[in-house]
Amino acid sequence: MNDDIAALISDVHDFPKPGIVFKDITPLLASPTGFQKAVDALAASAPDGIDAVVGMEARGFIFAAPVALQLNAGFVPVRKPGKLPGDVYSQSFDLEYGSETLTVHLSLIHI
Repeated sequence: MNDDIAALISDVHDFPKPGIVFKDITPLLASPTGFQKAVDALAASAPDGIDAVVGMEARGFIFAAPVALQLNAGFVPVRKPGKLPGDVYSQSFDLEYGSETLTVHLSLIHI
């Protein structure tokens, strides 16, 4: 990661619960230069031929949408259950502080 970008990401210890180190990206988002550098770096790391950029709620939305625009690709949101209408694919997974389930429109992605 670029040092300029990393300097704008803060560690918040014991959030959301003891033992977790939360990466606070709000200083990065508040910096137009930093945010642009992060989006540029993500887009530059993408392989050729990207049709869509998938972004998981909520941080993923923030970064995936502008990266998709830079790549001239579509943006596919991945949301929590009950937030997308129609047929969805669901996947549950464990986190360091719990578990989560996310969904995606079946019509927007090939599984």
